[in-house]
Amino acid sequence: MENGKLYIISAPSGAGKTSLVRRLVKDVERLSVSVSHTTRSMRPGEIDGEDYYFVSMDDFQNEIKQDAFLEYAKVFDHFYGTALQTVDELLHQNIDVILEIDWQGAQQIRQKRSGVISIFILPPSIQILEQRLRNRGQDSEATIARRMDDAVTEISHYEEFDYLIVNDVFEESLQALKCIIFANRLDKARQMSKLEPLLSSLLGRSHNY
Repeated sequence: MENGKLYIISAPSGAGKTSLVRRLVKDVERLSVSVSHTTRSMRPGEIDGEDYYFVSMDDFQNEIKQDAFLEYAKVFDHFYGTALQTVDELLHQNIDVILEIDWQGAQQIRQKRSGVISIFILPPSIQILEQRLRNRGQDSEATIARRMDDAVTEISHYEEFDYLIVNDVFEESLQALKCIIFANRLDKARQMSKLEPLLSSLLGRSHNY
């Protein structure tokens, strides 16, 4: 069976990445998001095993020792990691997998896996990014200030990514993400494997003319 494709989607906090990815997975078949492990506390409305696997620091460190993560990073004083086994099981079922990770994790993935497609989501402006963070109503002024500083660092790595999308109009940004997924599913290497019987038939018949 053909293997799925691995995608990285990164963005500064508040750029709207999570909302876009949720709709993308809902609308596109054979597409899944890898649920990350994290040591941070659960936020209101989040569900363990759906938004993240919420684990203790000791459990996370044990997973690191067992080399169970495809990548992991420390963000805002908390650790986040992608389970290697979960990702590979999905890929082997010909399901495309999205990793919602930051630039640090993206660098680790690129060193370990070839053919990864990476997408960076940009806000329309730094002012709108700050307003989106405030509208969430989750963070203190100090946390917002820190997130804004970290956003500049995150954005500074945009050149490392294959695609850039400005999340200004949600539906337009969603359509752009879909276009990237569908275009990569028509990649020659993937199509040659999938269409081998048809190609053989077409080429064989052409010899009769």
